Amino acid sequence: MDTKVTLSFDQAVIAKAKAYAEANNISLSRLVEFMLSKVIDQGYRSLDELPVSDWVHQVAEGEATYVRKNAAQRNLKKDYLESRRRK
Repeated sequence: MDTKVTLSFDQAVIAKAKAYAEANNISLSRLVEFMLSKVIDQGYRSLDELPVSDWVHQVAEGEATYVRKNAAQRNLKKDYLESRRRK
């Protein structure tokens, strides 16, 4: 049985959440319900116990690795265009 709840969020957060929900073909209500059920089902006793994504840890800790394109990748467009000119 569904129950109505009124929540207040930052306008920018809601706009992004609506776009995310739409892109994933789900209503905002069901998205929030899904997220809350995941938190509740895991039995976390406090917010400090919630797991944070690995990428958040990497950004916070400075462990991010920057990948640079090698010369072959940088010149891929140039090589393609040159091959088209030869014909």
